[in-house]
Amino acid sequence: MSTTSNPYRGFRFPAEIIHQAVWLYHCFSLSLREVELILAARGIEVSYETIREWSLRFGRTYAKTLKRRRQQPGDKWFLDEVFVRIRGKLHYLWRAIDQHGNVLDVLIQSRRNTKAAKRFFRKLLKGLCYAPRVIVTDKLGSYGAAKREILPGVEHRQSRYLNNRCEVSHQPTRRRERHMRRFKSARQAQQFLATHSPIHNHFQLRRHRLSANEYRTVRDHAFATWRDATGAALVG
Repeated sequence: MSTTSNPYRGFRFPAEIIHQAVWLYHCFSLSLREVELILAARGIEVSYETIREWSLRFGRTYAKTLKRRRQQPGDKWFLDEVFVRIRGKLHYLWRAIDQHGNVLDVLIQSRRNTKAAKRFFRKLLKGLCYAPRVIVTDKLGSYGAAKREILPGVEHRQSRYLNNRCEVSHQPTRRRERHMRRFKSARQAQQFLATHSPIHNHFQLRRHRLSANEYRTVRDHAFATWRDATGAALVG
């Protein structure tokens, strides 16, 4: 009979507190020190450096588990890139969402040429394992060149205004960037955003489109999925 190792073995705090700290950090626009203060108000004495380590060690695995368990995203993809300045050097955050506002993937790159667009397309297709019905982008020429080679049969709509949905999706990243006083490196930005986007996205329930009863049902389901994902993420 095989036994499953406990991923939280050796930690001073129970798994429930680790889940709570990671959830607070990625679901809300809070700094590590603010999460530390919230936990202290509940009688939990833990340093912000410990919370950082929890986020690095467990957050990414939680995010991957949530991505595996989500329903298949929509077939209409909105793609956009926005500049991110890291240590004085300009980088670009490539992001894709579906028609329901679900974040599909993110990628930090130093260019926004055709090669960069192809790399992002391949990352999207590898992670989702299906092709979209239509993609919507701005008028950047790199999208068209990459699409003709990698997604030749997919409809491509290019417009300055059709892509507003994806441009708005960058707002949570901008808020976190301010709280973190900018990203320290491209690797750190990619690692953080790859964790932050699925967790933050999981709890964006579009409350303005739901009745009170519908919202409570969807909210309870989101929390149940989170508890299940964090409980099973590192087991096995």
